[in-house]
Amino acid sequence: MKSINLVGEPIIDLLKKIAIPASTGTLFQTLYNIVDTFFAGKISANALAAIAKSFPLYFIIIATGVGIVSASNALISNSLGAKEDRTASLYVAQSLLYSVIVSIIVTLIGLSFSDDLLRFMGSDQETIRLATDYLDIIFFATFIFLIQISLNGALNAQGDTKSYRNVLIVSFFLNIGLNPLFIFGLGPIPAFGIAGLAIATVIAQLIGLIYLAYKVHCCELKQYLSPQCFLPKLYLIKNLTNQSVPMMMNMFMIGLGIYNILFFVSKFGYLAAAGYGSALRIEQILLLPVIGLNTAVLTIAGQNFGAKLFNRVDESYTKAIIVGSSFMILAGIVIFLLADNIVSIFTDNQEAIDFGADYLKVAAFIGPVYPVFFITNALFQAIKKPIYTVMITFSRLVLLPFFTMSVVVFVLNGSFKDLFLGLFFINWTFGILVFLFSKYYMKKLFSKTVKV
Repeated sequence: MKSINLVGEPIIDLLKKIAIPASTGTLFQTLYNIVDTFFAGKISANALAAIAKSFPLYFIIIATGVGIVSASNALISNSLGAKEDRTASLYVAQSLLYSVIVSIIVTLIGLSFSDDLLRFMGSDQETIRLATDYLDIIFFATFIFLIQISLNGALNAQGDTKSYRNVLIVSFFLNIGLNPLFIFGLGPIPAFGIAGLAIATVIAQLIGLIYLAYKVHCCELKQYLSPQCFLPKLYLIKNLTNQSVPMMMNMFMIGLGIYNILFFVSKFGYLAAAGYGSALRIEQILLLPVIGLNTAVLTIAGQNFGAKLFNRVDESYTKAIIVGSSFMILAGIVIFLLADNIVSIFTDNQEAIDFGADYLKVAAFIGPVYPVFFITNALFQAIKKPIYTVMITFSRLVLLPFFTMSVVVFVLNGSFKDLFLGLFFINWTFGILVFLFSKYYMKKLFSKTVKV
């Protein structure tokens, strides 16, 4: 693997080298989920409902994985920046051990409570049966998912986002071939039905794990990895826990925020929810470059913070926001002008199209402030203050929207569009405050560190 000089190369060049592969990988991850939804629909309507109901439970694995990849990336990159390669190697080994421990906990929770949680969501017996056929296999394979994520964190910390991009692209095409093979069967392979979706996912993830393990084996840190590194080091596992748990909480806040908005959108009828959901798919795709910048800033700022090159930490934060906001301005112009045409890709119901277009036209003006939140979260992870990401996410996605939308719906008796005009106001107000706070916090922290 050709190494990237994260503490020496120009920041803009580094943002391109890291963000573009990360964004491409996330795009194929999104397409992967669309393929699963497509094949679930080919089984039956009940199977499609079962996959939809399974997502909140699958989200436990996703949230845990995000916590692990963020923690390993931040701690390894900090160690590399401080020229502590042996410590970085220890974190590689301990993050893998940590992933196994966490996967056992997640598996036990998933297998023990999935039935009850599905029933709590109002699922009928057939949906529960199909969902558990799928989820049991997924939860048994949790260790494969989390070890793969941990290996990705080790590579990200060294500036390598291409390897995981390759895994996601290959997994996407494998999924297209493996899904029908295991769902409907062929030759000696029996038809597994909805369980075939899970089997295909596990096989694709296992292949990805093997590839990423090979890439880590070939990296420079490998020279310090020995069997002793994999013995439990409680202080390192404690550091990983302290760094990962806030990020797991952050992901759960995001899930709660999505439910929060859908709750108020649904007050305007199922067509409002359909239109909003369709428009949201487009917005999520447009946010992919910003997600790539998030990964880039976590890696670049992490190493430069470890190296005490604080001016480069500040520069990577500021330039990533400028790049991300510039892209979202251009994207906003496109979605504002083509809002109706975009939503009509997903539905031909004119009322649903109108609802979706109303949302997109407001979202076009909210978009340029989104990079502030994504990239600020990456900054606080990089400087090992992840609790601030939880506070920002909770305020932006749960507390402020709930208060604002409650006033719009129950006090002002506002319209569907008024909901998002309220969100426009709070996002921009809060975004400016977050940016100013981040700049102030960096200045205070860095000056204190220099004095020490």
